[in-house]
Amino acid sequence: MSDVILFNKPYGVLSQFRHDDNNNFATLADYFNDKSLRVAGRLDATSEGLLLLTSDGRVNRAITHPPKVNNGNKQGKTYLVQVEGIANDDQLSELAQGVLLKDGLTLPAMVRYLEDNELPMPLWPRNPPIRERKSVPTSWLMLTIFEGKNRQVRRMTAHVGLPCLRLIRWSVAGFELGQLEVGAFVRVHLNAARLRQLGLAR
Repeated sequence: MSDVILFNKPYGVLSQFRHDDNNNFATLADYFNDKSLRVAGRLDATSEGLLLLTSDGRVNRAITHPPKVNNGNKQGKTYLVQVEGIANDDQLSELAQGVLLKDGLTLPAMVRYLEDNELPMPLWPRNPPIRERKSVPTSWLMLTIFEGKNRQVRRMTAHVGLPCLRLIRWSVAGFELGQLEVGAFVRVHLNAARLRQLGLAR
């Protein structure tokens, strides 16, 4: 039986079980005591949202190194991105086409501007709050990427002049955060359809 845990990772929690003497961040050991669990796709300590954990090595590999399923299309990772400034059409187009970072050109992405009332779930207050400047508005984007360069989303939005203030992962590998409260988790049994989606048909 294959299961995946969906965890709404809070800000300031490392995607690892081992404590790091170099900072005061919490770790997954503060939330889970099952030593067989492994993280399937890391999330920075300063990022929030969906983190997947599983004790099934095949499932972990399928999520972190997805095979070419669904006619060769990779499964994306979707983020809610609060940025400084209001995105214009040129900036959105540049993000969608791919931007040139120091480690290469990013793959084309899917991006759209979100009004506050278009966010897919009610958001929790972040602790600490984002920095705010009275003279500079903020806005939200929904951005789906199909690769995993280091701190990619933050670097992409900064590259087009939209510094990232808050980053929440909404979905990965077909799993969504849904209405899961911050710091909470749910265990999902992988049925045959979900296994096929991951390229693990039985």
